[in-house]
Amino acid sequence: MTTPKRKHLTPADYLKKILTARVYDVARESALEPAKILSKRIHNMVLLKREDQQSVRSFKLRGAYNKMAHLSPEQLKKGVICASAGNHAQGVALSATKLGTRAVIVMPTTTPQVKVDAVRGFGGEVVLFGDSYTDAFNHALLLQKKQGLTFVHPFDDPDVIAGQGTIAMEMLRQVQTLSGQEGALKGARLDAVFVAIGGGGLVSGVANYIKAVDPRIKVIGVQMNDSDAMAQSVSAKKRVTLPDVGLFSDGTAVKLVGEETFRVAKGLVDEFIIVDTDAVCAAIKDIFVDTRSIVEPSGALAVAAIKQYVDKHKTKGETYGAILCGANMNFDRLRFVAERAEVGEEREALFAVTIPEERGSFKRFCELIGELPGAARSVTEFNYRMSDSKKAHVFVGLTTHGKGESTKIAANFNKHRFQTLDLTHDELAKEHIRHMVGGSSPLVHEERLLRFVFPERPGALMKFLSLMRPGWNISLFHYRNQGADYGRILVGLQVPKADDKAFAKFLQTLDYPYVEETANPVYRMFLQQ
Repeated sequence: MTTPKRKHLTPADYLKKILTARVYDVARESALEPAKILSKRIHNMVLLKREDQQSVRSFKLRGAYNKMAHLSPEQLKKGVICASAGNHAQGVALSATKLGTRAVIVMPTTTPQVKVDAVRGFGGEVVLFGDSYTDAFNHALLLQKKQGLTFVHPFDDPDVIAGQGTIAMEMLRQVQTLSGQEGALKGARLDAVFVAIGGGGLVSGVANYIKAVDPRIKVIGVQMNDSDAMAQSVSAKKRVTLPDVGLFSDGTAVKLVGEETFRVAKGLVDEFIIVDTDAVCAAIKDIFVDTRSIVEPSGALAVAAIKQYVDKHKTKGETYGAILCGANMNFDRLRFVAERAEVGEEREALFAVTIPEERGSFKRFCELIGELPGAARSVTEFNYRMSDSKKAHVFVGLTTHGKGESTKIAANFNKHRFQTLDLTHDELAKEHIRHMVGGSSPLVHEERLLRFVFPERPGALMKFLSLMRPGWNISLFHYRNQGADYGRILVGLQVPKADDKAFAKFLQTLDYPYVEETANPVYRMFLQQ
């Protein structure tokens, strides 16, 4: 005898479950805020749904609590279990504490300590097992059977989906309120809601509510280019298991989406947009500029997709909702995010430029940068180390004023006989090469190495180059704009011993703070022949 299949819930069924969902014992109705600066820039209204402001810094507690609140007294008495390395774990732990039940959270041994501590802080019993989520998940299933616990799935459960759907319920009500007020939002109606997708629980809840209440509104799912299991599955018309997933957006790094979430997304999601790491880093910065809050990568996917959507469809005057689904950002990622944000927005272009190894060529190249067509632009990075007697390769970063500009700049350099390779979209260059320009050179003699602090203003570098004696050759140059009002620069100069007094006068006239590093053992080990 075969087990009958579970009846598929319709949007109307889910609407009832969402309207009666029990989430507000632990969650609060999060704000819906206009992103005024971003909206003005892209000529469409962007509304940010601030799930990053929930007590666990993520929407996940909604679904977890709704699932657990519907358990029987007997199930709650025994306790619950889940496998998670992040936001779902915190949602289950907090919900269990609120309901007075035991929560066992199985996490991979690779989970950052800050997340382990957060789960324990909410009252969860942490079990560390395996190197991956799959290892932790399988171990959780064993513990579930052994201890009689109830498994709380992070996404593939109707009660979890209904809990997440309360976000859409709030959004539509909040937009109605905003549209009735005076100001830029008067009379506004949502045209589309952009939703990050990992396993699909959030987009399933949002899509079910919106399509039941106002099917005119588009539901657009967003995935990372290295974790797009849902988009691939819908395209293939069956669930696809990814061999591997990228971990930058760890909140959406899912190899296999749920059965129920796949069924819902396949039928109700209007479109899927795929974004990359640079676009997400740029979106994190956009959100910070408007809110002064830092979201995690998965929390910025929706904003990255809105920008991509507007750029593709050339829309104006529409209203888009973006769910900021989480803000559990690891602090050590911020340097990477800041570095890649400018490239992601294409506000920075990167180039490999070949210049002749002759006196004055460096200065001529810098003058050419200042003469580039269009508004003034700044050097964001400059890496160079003498390595050849006839030519030198430099790694250069420049600010830009719009997408596609890097191609024109490269063409202009080539026109002036500076052979140029555009590296703006080269992952190896962005991730590694920019930090590896250097090494010892047999051509370098009588080199002095100095660390300078340059004021970040036009002409600071040209002042340095103009005051130098023509006979002093630049053998090394490294600069990276760090966003401050000053820049830190490392310079190697070939200065004959007989010019020591003149060099001292040059430094005094220049009047930039500096430290001489010629005797530094690190320099002698890695850069000096």
